[in-house]
Amino acid sequence: MRSNSKPQSPAQSSVNIKLILISAFFLLFLLLVFSTTSSTRQQQEPSPSSPISESHIANSTTACPSLPLTPSCTKAPPSLANALIHYATTNITPQQTFKEISVSARVLEKKAPCNFLVFGLGHDSLMWAALNHGGRTVFLEEDKAWIEQVKQKLAGLESYHVEYDTKVHQADALLETGMKEECKVVSDPRSSDCELALKGFPSEIYEIEWDLIMVDAPTGFHNNAPGRMNAIYTAGLIARNRAEGETDVFVHDVNRVVEDKFSKAFLCEGYLREQQGLLRHFTIPSHRARSGRPFCP
Repeated sequence: MRSNSKPQSPAQSSVNIKLILISAFFLLFLLLVFSTTSSTRQQQEPSPSSPISESHIANSTTACPSLPLTPSCTKAPPSLANALIHYATTNITPQQTFKEISVSARVLEKKAPCNFLVFGLGHDSLMWAALNHGGRTVFLEEDKAWIEQVKQKLAGLESYHVEYDTKVHQADALLETGMKEECKVVSDPRSSDCELALKGFPSEIYEIEWDLIMVDAPTGFHNNAPGRMNAIYTAGLIARNRAEGETDVFVHDVNRVVEDKFSKAFLCEGYLREQQGLLRHFTIPSHRARSGRPFCP
């Protein structure tokens, strides 16, 4: 994300992305208002065949009227309001393209509010939190100083500092390690015997069933960077280890060797749903819900 982002786009492209983001958040806000208004109207209007009770009259005096809208009905949720203000007042836009963002946004539209785990804390973090309004969005970041810097501006984001002990130049050896039988066993990463499993995250990261996981970190654009080998493997393991259902996993920067090979190997080409630009979308089902399911289909 932030730590290995591509060069900023030209000024006009930046303005276009900003306008798209602001428009998207505004439309989402209008949908929320419309939904709230419709729900309130249904609650207030008794059916023609039912007598109007005293309790209904009492409730109607305190409920938010459908028309005209009162300030309490039109108040923007904090996540949306903060996102609108942030992207309207900054020249820094998310590193992913509009088409790439749209892939994840479509899934969030269906699943939100949900549990969304993001590897990396970047310029797009507030956008993800806003698109998952009402859900829980958690960011895992390798750069402690960057976390503090972001918290000063965006205190509402939930983020945790994590450490990685690998290097990109170890990728080939780690890929070979991942082919061993112990890495095909589905379990909580903390109890896995696979060298690729990340075990140092806060305990709740392993205990929550994540509906979406975005792997856009750690840094991976040079040989001495941590690389995303373990992050990709662990994301797949967390997805398989959920009790039931499925997890949508996204990997960014798949033009790079590590992201390309490790996502195919451990998230599986058979689970690949879509690739748009540098983003791949996999849908991984629970392996606990059906015993005997192969690691890859």
